[in-house]
Amino acid sequence: MSLKIIAKELGLSLTTVSRALNGFPEVALGTRQSVQAAAARLQYQPDARARGLALGRADAIGLVFPITPGDLGDVMFLEVAATMSERFAQAGLDLLIISAATEDELAAYKRTIASRRVAGFIVARTHVHDERLMLLQAQDVPFVAYGRSAELQSPFAWVDFDNVAGGRIAAERLLDFGHTRIGYLGAPPGYNFAALRYQGFCETLAARSTPLFQDAVRRDSLNRRSGYIAMQGLLALPQPPTAILVDNHLAGVGALHAVLQSGLAPGRDLSLIIYDGIPSDSVLSKSVTAVMQPTPSEVGLVLADLMLARLNGAPVETLQRLRVPVLVPGDSDGPLRTASRSEGQSRRSLRLSPLPLPASP
Repeated sequence: MSLKIIAKELGLSLTTVSRALNGFPEVALGTRQSVQAAAARLQYQPDARARGLALGRADAIGLVFPITPGDLGDVMFLEVAATMSERFAQAGLDLLIISAATEDELAAYKRTIASRRVAGFIVARTHVHDERLMLLQAQDVPFVAYGRSAELQSPFAWVDFDNVAGGRIAAERLLDFGHTRIGYLGAPPGYNFAALRYQGFCETLAARSTPLFQDAVRRDSLNRRSGYIAMQGLLALPQPPTAILVDNHLAGVGALHAVLQSGLAPGRDLSLIIYDGIPSDSVLSKSVTAVMQPTPSEVGLVLADLMLARLNGAPVETLQRLRVPVLVPGDSDGPLRTASRSEGQSRRSLRLSPLPLPASP
C-alpha cells in the first residue's frame, strides 16, 4: 500500500498525506483524522527509513566495522553486538552494522553521515590517532567510543578498561614466578588498547629492573593466523622466552595452537597469559590464565545505555566509564623451571584438545 492510493482516494496531495501521517501541526485536525482513518482502513505501513528522513531523524545506531573472517568468528564481538541490538530495540532503535574495508573505514562514516541513516555511532577499537572520532566531533554527530584515544583533546562518551593496569598485573605475575625472559605477542600499536597494554607491561619490567626481551616482542597480531605465525617465530628463537603475554584473545587462539603443536605443555614448559582468555567455543579441557574484563554482554549493555543517554542530551563528561581488569589464574602458567625443553616436551601437565589450523583471513 502506498501514499498515492490514500492521496487519490481522499483527493489530497502526496505532501499533505505525508505531513498528516507524520503529525505536522500545520495540517488541519480534520484532514489528519481523515488521512489516519484511511491509512488504518487500507492497512498502510510506512517505510521507517523514508519517514525518518522526512522528519530529519533516524531510527538506527550505526556500527562501522571492517569485518574480516576472524571478526565473524569472534564470539565476544558478536555477543557485544547482540546485547546492544536488544537494548536498542527496547528503545525503538535498530543497530545497523556497516561493513567497510579497513582502508575505506573513514569514507564509510562520511557516507553514512551524509545519508542520515543513523542517529549516532558506536565506534569500536579506538586508535591512538583516531580520525573517526575527530570526524564525528567536528560534525557534531552523537557517538560512544568503545575505548579511548590518546590524541583526542575534547571530551567524548566512552567505555574503556584500565589497559595499563592489565599489562601490569600480567607482567607482575610472570615476574613473581621467576621469569625474566618474557615475550610479548600483541595487536598493532596503532590500536589504543594495544599501546596501553604494552605500556603497562614495559613499565612493570622496568620497575622490577628486568630488561625487555626485545627479540621476543611481536606487535602485529589481531587474528588467529597472525597469532599462530607470531608464536611460531617466538618459539623458534635461539633463546626462546620462558613466558609470554598475548594481549588479545583473537591472536591468543592461534598462539595457543602453535604452542600445542610444538609439543610444549603450557604451565610446565612455557607460561602463557592471554588477555580476555580463550573464547567459550574453544575446545579446551583446562583453563588458561587470563586478564579478564567484564563480560561482552555487560559491555554491550553499558555501550547502549550511554548511547541512549547521549541521544537524550546528557553531557559527554558524564558518559565515561572505566573498568579495572582482574587476573584470573588458570593452568597455563607457573614457576620458572630449569628442566630442559626436551624433558618438557615429553610430559604434559595441561591437557588441551588441539584446535583446528587457523584459516587464512
